[in-house]
Amino acid sequence: MQLSLDGIAQQVGSQAYLYPMTLAPVPGAVTILLGTTQAGKTSLMRVMAGLDRPTAGRVLVDGIDVTGVPVRERNVSMVYQQFINYPSLTVFDNIASPLRLRRDSRDEIAARVRALAGRLHIEHLLDRYPSELSGGQQQRVALARALAKNAPLMLLDEPLVNLDYKLREELREELTHLFAQGDATVIYATTEPAEALLLGGHTAVLDAGELLQYGPTPEVFHYPASLRVARAFSDPPMNLIEGRLAAGRVTLPGNIVVPLPDVQAPDGAVTVGVRAAALRLRPAPGSIEVPGKVALAELSGSDTFVHADTPAGNLVAQFAGVLDLRLGAPLALHLEPGQLYLFDAAGDRIHAPRRPGALVDVVADVGATPATGSGA
Repeated sequence: MQLSLDGIAQQVGSQAYLYPMTLAPVPGAVTILLGTTQAGKTSLMRVMAGLDRPTAGRVLVDGIDVTGVPVRERNVSMVYQQFINYPSLTVFDNIASPLRLRRDSRDEIAARVRALAGRLHIEHLLDRYPSELSGGQQQRVALARALAKNAPLMLLDEPLVNLDYKLREELREELTHLFAQGDATVIYATTEPAEALLLGGHTAVLDAGELLQYGPTPEVFHYPASLRVARAFSDPPMNLIEGRLAAGRVTLPGNIVVPLPDVQAPDGAVTVGVRAAALRLRPAPGSIEVPGKVALAELSGSDTFVHADTPAGNLVAQFAGVLDLRLGAPLALHLEPGQLYLFDAAGDRIHAPRRPGALVDVVADVGATPATGSGA
């Protein structure tokens, strides 16, 4: 199915929850709604589902205006952050409920329920009631019921948020396979850039009720259209440094000069962006040294995140492995000119790495499939 949002907006009194936006998610694929809390993700999904009517614009399904059609008259499934299950039904019956409404045979229902329960690691819970389950288990039951319905439009509002880290990682992989096997249009909301990369597909970046950019996930990640997108789609946050572009080079605080002869942009004030994974401990041909001191070193999984105080400000670098760094110890970071982003005074991107380099490795590591096309 083709879902299209045509100039929709949502406002209650003087409070704007969604500013006018037009969005047509790719049919039969996964679209990630990425943004922080209160970015507008849930408000947008409620409009898509028919739970709320927009104050402006239209919602179209296959070219038909369904703006005023209530959710009960649409073939939609939705999973909220706060799970909803039928308390008087067992786990099996909760998952089977949409299949029984569809009048599937008993054998078909049993096979479908057990297959989904196995993939979501709740097959041992099928005879229990929701009150006997943990929050994470109840969330998986709600997710299984939504998947069982096999609706042409599936809306998932941070469905894994209540699960522990290890289980989230496992279920993300399972969901990726389940989405690929079906033909539903899936809208998946998350606050985590890494989750967007893992799920691939397309990403719509939202901030404070505005749609900032939409396109294939790797494209949006590699080529953020603005500072706001770069901030939203980077974890850890992209290092942002004030500089000045002139005569094919940019000068950073501390009189750090970076040659950028290929940049086609007017001279003037710029913001330089460099991702944490693009900083190095060892020099490379053409790299620029940024001296500093270790302010903090923290482990996250198998990576070490180093915060360094430098003349260019506090920079965060991401290194593979466990590094033993003493607080206050001198540290030289090396940045490669080819890995820098430039944003103008208005916050629009004026330059991006020609070859993302380490960024390609990030996408490959999380299993996202590089896609072609440009972010809108």
